Amino acid sequence: MKKILNVVLICSILTLSTPSTFAKGFFKKDKQQTETKEKVEIIKTEKEKPNPKHEIKKIKYNTQSQKESSKEAEGMYETKFPAINSKIEYTEMNGEVTLSDCIKLAITHHPTIMSAISNAEIYKTRVGQAWSNYFPTISAGVNYSRNDMFMTMSNSYMRSMNQKYNMYYMPQISADMLLFDFGKTKALADTAKRSFEASRYDAETSIELVIYNVKVAYYNLVFAEIQKTVYEDTVKDFELQLKQAKAQYQIGRKAKIDVTTAEYNLGNAKVNLIKAKNTLELAAAQLANSVGIPELENVVLKDKLNTKEYNVNFKDLLATAEASRPALLSAKKQMDAAELNVRSAKRAFTPDISAFGSYNQGGRQIDADYGYQFGVQLNYTALNLMLLKKQVDEATATYKKAVADYEQQKQNVYLEVKSAYISLLNSHDSLGVSKLALQQAKERQYQAFRRYQVGLGDAIEFKDAENSYLNAQLDYYSNLLDYNINAAEIERVIGAPIKESDVDL
Repeated sequence: MKKILNVVLICSILTLSTPSTFAKGFFKKDKQQTETKEKVEIIKTEKEKPNPKHEIKKIKYNTQSQKESSKEAEGMYETKFPAINSKIEYTEMNGEVTLSDCIKLAITHHPTIMSAISNAEIYKTRVGQAWSNYFPTISAGVNYSRNDMFMTMSNSYMRSMNQKYNMYYMPQISADMLLFDFGKTKALADTAKRSFEASRYDAETSIELVIYNVKVAYYNLVFAEIQKTVYEDTVKDFELQLKQAKAQYQIGRKAKIDVTTAEYNLGNAKVNLIKAKNTLELAAAQLANSVGIPELENVVLKDKLNTKEYNVNFKDLLATAEASRPALLSAKKQMDAAELNVRSAKRAFTPDISAFGSYNQGGRQIDADYGYQFGVQLNYTALNLMLLKKQVDEATATYKKAVADYEQQKQNVYLEVKSAYISLLNSHDSLGVSKLALQQAKERQYQAFRRYQVGLGDAIEFKDAENSYLNAQLDYYSNLLDYNINAAEIERVIGAPIKESDVDL
């Protein structure tokens, strides 16, 4: 009995342990398969080889489009601004550029201007699309058919028939032409024309904004060069002071702290010079970006910051802005287009008078017979009075919105002109104060230098005088930079140039 029980117990243990072992082996195998599946092979995609002929053709097309857009942009610029006196071309540059050169290059190369000109061309094509309703619509085609007849007659009658099917050839041509639609097409064309004129003013806005950015970048680069020169002069002054401190320390006239202070001041001046050089490189990159030519970095600027006074008054500037500001004129054209759109929506209730005609030829032979028809018809196309009424309501609401937008634009122009005018006056008044402060700081720096040279002054006095002179220079040139930028801002907000006088600031 015990043997039987032992056998049963061993069999039960084997029964319980075998599935577990089998499961472990199965899961292990499944895990290996999963790991194998998780291995992802990265297949390198083959680069498509460009078609040389296609690339050459695309380059020629883009170059021609750029020339056309550049010529159009120059014409739009010269309508309100003086003719560009620069004849520079990017391929003929010798490393020296004026502000006028940069403006010319920006007008002929900047992508924003090219995009604005192309956008205006899009709206120009819509004028022709509207007038195309009066052009005839021509359709032509040819039809061939073979009709197999179902015979129910006797065999004798079928034998008398030459054939049991008919063949037809039928070429045809037809034309439809709108004669009169009670002004609907004209209203659509006038609306498209106003939209095109508004897009032209938007393009002028883009041009003036690009020119403003070029001026700001050009002036900032000039200021960065001046700033670098100022810090270089400061480094030279502190180097000279360090030599004097060492010389006087060696003969016992100054303490060691003067030498240490001079070395510390020279170190700070060199750090500021490094920052000024980095600022100069960044300003050069910003000028290249504003012109639209990234390679235009290592150039020499011929023009300096303007030091002539601008004689302007607010009333004249506001009157010029109301007559010349492209954004305001664009809003006016959009308001006119919305008004014409109301007229167009109301005329949708009227019918169309059109002419039609067609000619066809054919039969069992291609020249067997011919036929034609022509006439005039008066018809309504998909007349839905409810829809037309709501379209008129929508056009009316759009017109009211355009009127409000135009009034808002007028207020914005007033505020921008006022702000630019006040900023110009502020920078003008600040220039006189900063110029006087510069003269005083220069005199103080000279006196401190002479006192230290003869042993009467100390290093702290010289440092304060030198830093005061440094800050006075930067403050004066910063105010002069603001004056030039504010003048460019006035030209942007009024949409016209301002003239400088012969009076020096």
